[in-house]
Amino acid sequence: MSQRGAGESNVRILRKYTNRRLYDTSRSCYVTLEDVKQLVLSGENFQVQDSKTGNDLTRNILLQIISEQEADGHGTLLTNQVLQQLIRFYGDSMQGMMSQYLEQSIAAFLEHQDRIREQMQSMMGAANPLTMMGRIADQNMAVWNMFAPRAADGGSEQEQEESQASSEVEEKTEDDDAATKASR
Repeated sequence: MSQRGAGESNVRILRKYTNRRLYDTSRSCYVTLEDVKQLVLSGENFQVQDSKTGNDLTRNILLQIISEQEADGHGTLLTNQVLQQLIRFYGDSMQGMMSQYLEQSIAAFLEHQDRIREQMQSMMGAANPLTMMGRIADQNMAVWNMFAPRAADGGSEQEQEESQASSEVEEKTEDDDAATKASR
C-alpha cells in the first residue's frame, strides 16, 4: 500500500514505540490496531513509522491486522493453500509480476463489486421478506375483494376493474412464485 505521491502531506503519521504502542501524531493520542483498521476501512492515508529509526512499518501493521482478522473466525480470505502459494513466489523471478497481478485483480474486483452486489440482490429479491409480505398482502386483498358485496347488476364499473386487477395480481404472484421455485 503506497502512501507516497502528490497527497503525501495528507498522510497521517502513526509512530510505533518500543512498548509496541501506536501513537497518532495528528490526534496526539495512542491508538489500537482496531483504530488502524478503521483508518483502512475509511480510506484514510496513513503511515506507521518506528519511533527511533523512522523506518516505515506500515506493511508489518497491516499484516498484523490481516493475521488477527484471519484468526477471528469470521471466515478466511487467505486459505492455507493460498498462503503456501504466495510463499512460493518469494524469491522467484515472477515475484514482481505476482504482486502487480494481485493488485490489479483486487482493483478490478472492487470496480465490479457494486455491479455484482446489484445482481446478487436482484437474484435474491424474490426471497426478500418485504417483497414476499407485499405479495401476501396483495393476495389477501384479492381474496377479500372476491367476497365484497356486489350490486344486483353485477357491480359498478369500478368494482369490476378492481376485480380484474386483483385477478392480474394473483396471476403475477403465481408466476413469480413459480419463477422463485424454479431458480432454487
